[in-house]
Amino acid sequence: MVGLLQSCLTANVIDDLTDSSSNKNQEALAHGTANIVTGFLGGMAGSAMIGQSVINVRSGGRARLSTLSAGIFLFIFIIIFGKWVAEIPMAALVAVMIMVSISTFNWGSIINIGKFPKNETAVMITTVFITVLTRNLAIGVLIGVAMSAIFFSRKIANLIHVDSYLKEESNERIYSVNGQVFFVSVDSFLSAFDFREKLNKVIVDLTYAHLWDHSAVDAVDKVVLRYRKRGVKVELIGLNEASATLLERLAIHDQPDPLENIGND
Repeated sequence: MVGLLQSCLTANVIDDLTDSSSNKNQEALAHGTANIVTGFLGGMAGSAMIGQSVINVRSGGRARLSTLSAGIFLFIFIIIFGKWVAEIPMAALVAVMIMVSISTFNWGSIINIGKFPKNETAVMITTVFITVLTRNLAIGVLIGVAMSAIFFSRKIANLIHVDSYLKEESNERIYSVNGQVFFVSVDSFLSAFDFREKLNKVIVDLTYAHLWDHSAVDAVDKVVLRYRKRGVKVELIGLNEASATLLERLAIHDQPDPLENIGND
């Protein structure tokens, strides 16, 4: 996974430098196939390298010949000149990598770090800190991806809106749900309903909403069953095909004695 992320990141960086567009799916397929074959042969998995790729582009390399040449020369150095390459002091290799880092790092990003969203800054700093602390890039990337997923889920959860209006002549209230309903946003979804209001009927319009998981279906069940428990009719309208299929598979409010599955308020 780390190799795939690094390869996609490298492709994006090179696309920006060359003002071109690469096929990320082809890149992922090629790397995955090569790594699988390498694994069966007892080798180590590989991925695209940002530093070397940037230096290659800045040195004038644009076509496939540049990457092919790099691979061929690396193969020759390992197979033919391996004994001599092994004699190169580690300090010299470290110095080379430091110079690669200095030449490829975007130093202006440090000045602008305060302008970035706090969530992105937190993910970046945490990933670097964990990677340095554990000396394991995979752990740092996994934690960074997990943090990004959590921040994204919280952001999406705040985008759900539930509006309502009352039809006084029929004493019906219509709730219009707009947004993504899933395990993070179900609390906001449920809090929008007033279950103690005296009504004849409640209509839940899900035209502009999408149900993603079992938690979303469970939230809809709670709404329907709590109103039915008070003698209020409930109608669900506007479900898209995916949400309707999920609701049909997992919902319990249309099953016999569904009120046994919901507790008292």
